[in-house]
Order: sequence, then C-alpha cells, then structure tokens
Amino acid sequence: MSNKRRLRPRERDAIIQSLRAGVTPRTGLQHIQVGRVREVEALLKDIERITDGGSVFRLIIGEFGSGKSFFLQLIRFIALEKGLVTVHADLSPDRRIHATNGQARNLYAELMRNLATRTKPEGNALTSVVERFITEARKQADHTDTRVDIVIKERLSHLSELVGGYDFAKVIAAYWQGYEQDNEQLKSDAIRWLRGEFTTKTEARKVLGVRTIVDDSSVYDHFKLMSLFVRQAGYNGLLVNLDEMVNLYKLASQKARISNYEQILRMLNDCLQGSAEHIGFLLGGTPDFLFDPRKGLYSYEALHSRLAENSFAKTAGVIDYSAPILHLANLAPEELLILLRNLRYVFAAGDSDKYLVPDEALTNFLAHCSNTIGDAYFRTPRNTIKAFVDLLAILEQNPELQWNQLISGVKITEELNTNMPAIGDNSRDELATFEL
Repeated sequence: MSNKRRLRPRERDAIIQSLRAGVTPRTGLQHIQVGRVREVEALLKDIERITDGGSVFRLIIGEFGSGKSFFLQLIRFIALEKGLVTVHADLSPDRRIHATNGQARNLYAELMRNLATRTKPEGNALTSVVERFITEARKQADHTDTRVDIVIKERLSHLSELVGGYDFAKVIAAYWQGYEQDNEQLKSDAIRWLRGEFTTKTEARKVLGVRTIVDDSSVYDHFKLMSLFVRQAGYNGLLVNLDEMVNLYKLASQKARISNYEQILRMLNDCLQGSAEHIGFLLGGTPDFLFDPRKGLYSYEALHSRLAENSFAKTAGVIDYSAPILHLANLAPEELLILLRNLRYVFAAGDSDKYLVPDEALTNFLAHCSNTIGDAYFRTPRNTIKAFVDLLAILEQNPELQWNQLISGVKITEELNTNMPAIGDNSRDELATFEL
C-alpha cells in the first residue's frame, strides 16, 4: 500500500457508506479496484480509438454480481481523465432506447442530466460544455476579427448534414444570443432543448424558433450530434454508458423489444462501419439479455450474426478482448483477498497504523465465508463484502471486541439465492458491484 495516498475523511466516508448500502461508490473507485487488468487495457484502447476519431461499441456481459456497474463506472472515470465527456444512465421501464410514449426521450434527458466532464465528474456539466464552446468561438472570433455568431455558424456547419443538426446549431446560436444579451431565460431554454426536456414542438418553436425537438425517434441521432459538438468544445469525444440493459429483455411486448434491438443494431453497424465519429457505447447486461434465443439479443438474427463469439478463441480457451462482447470473468479468491485488504485500507483512511484487523483476519474471514456458503461468494460476493465492512464498523465502534470472536460468531447467509430481489431488479445488480 506504500504507493497509495491517504484518503480525505469525506472520500473515505463516501466509499464506506456506499459499500454498506450495497451500491457502487461514486468516488474513490481506484482504492478498491482489483483485477480486470486485461479488460481495462482493452477499454483503454477503445478510449484512444474514440479520441482518434473512431467509434466503439461494447456489450459488457456478466452474471448478477459480476461487477458490471462497477466496471462501467471505472471506465467512465478513466474516460473523463482522458478528456472525454461521458453520459450514463440505467435503463428502466420508463427509460429505454426506442419507444413511442416518451420513454426514449426520458432516457436521453437522464443521460444529459448526468453528462460529466473531468472538472464536473458528478454530472450536470452540459452548461459548462456549451459555455466552453462559446469561449472557444469567442477566442477564434477575436483572433480572426470575425463576429462570434459567424464563427459559431461556421464551426457547426457540418452538423447540418446530420438529422436534427440544423436545429441543434440554431439552439447553440440562441444560447450565445442569450449569453451576449444577458438573457438568462433564453439560455435556460436552450439548455432545456439540449437536454431533451421540451415535450412539444410548438413550445420549442415559440421560444427558440426551431421546428424539431429531441423525441423518441431522434435519440440516437442526438447522440451523434452531441459527440461532434463536444469535439468542437475542445473535448476528445463522447462515451455513452447504458446499464441495466436487462430491462429490454424483460419487455413483455415482442414488438417493443425488436424496436429497441433495431436501435442497438443501428449503433453497432455505425460503429463497425465507421459511420459514427468520436463516440463510444458501453452497454451492461446479463447473459440472458444476450443469449436467450426467445427474448435476448440473439433472438434478433442480424445481431446474433454480428455478435457471434470468436470460435477460434473458444477453441483455444482464450478471450478475444477486441470483440464487441466483453465477458466479465468470475472473481478469483486471490483477488477477493486483495479487495479485502483494499477495504481495510479505505476504512483506515490510508493509515496502516489504524488497521482494525491483521492479515490473519482477512484469510480467516474468507475461510469462514467459504465454509458457510461455498465458492458462490467468489462469483457474487456482495454479502461477503458488506459483512466485512460491517465487521470493521463494529470493531471501530467497540475497540474492546476481538475480531476472531466476531468472525466465528457471524453468520453469512445464503441470501444470494433465498433473499434477493427478482431478476432484473436494479437493486440486485447494484449490490453486485464490489468485486472488480
């Protein structure tokens, strides 16, 4: 741990509180990350590809508890450090890629609310991105002795070639007008349009003079517009993280599922064919979401053929890390031990003198888990992680207690099978995010 810095109390508390609640921490992921080296290396190459003007499509597939949400969050933070803009959201019954009753627009609005940059990693960074673009345009205007509105028009002229691009550029120009005239309402209306918060074209035309809005049918087109716009604002590209894709698999209507799968096919085709620029899509889902022949992606023949596994890799017993599908392997016992060490480190805020348990306690704890619930905890160790953090919390509050007595007396139940929410419930996948 000598190469790790000490944690600020706020950061330490945020990590511990998240882990005890069973959700992915929003900060400090680097302190608890273990394993996944090859997977991270593969995604780093993807980020470089986006920066160089390419596009990326990845399905992150793993069982409930395999760490999909954690992995997606980790890659998102890496992308921010590499100068990309990121958007992320969980799919739900009210948020999906394609719809006719506003669910796709709801997804887009949620993504835009979560739009993040390196300086604003928590989200709500859309206004900052727009103002950075305005600043760049003003610098260019000053340098070339040109009006700012003309520079904005020139910089966004190539967007008019895309669906919705003309109105997108017009809204950015409206924001500049509000900026120049100190008209906060006009600026607010422009941001509302960019966030997909207008529900009628009539309202948008009245306040912004545009004929279109972000609606269910244009969500994917606006992803591509935003990727080009953030480049003009000085960023390296856009990364779109969509988790809980199992919600598409759970749709009762076959027609609705197929419509969503067609949008996924469109994303995949554009990325494989190079039709999209400076954009990447990471979609997190379960094996059922992918493989189920009746309701999964493989039920749609065009996707099945494009996403078929590399038979040579399968024959050789290796993993093709360049394939569109990235399977998250189970956690090894050795990695779980390292994770417990990391948790002990975080709990002590990085001060080894404040460790509440010795190394011996970690191995004893794992042995107790193995004897109690078997090797299942290596695949979905959510209860093990929570129990370990709870153990540290009790020892911190009660220094007179002995760790070995607590470990021998604790019962880690088989809640993995007997007391978990139904498949596809968001909370179940969230509880499964610690094992990276």
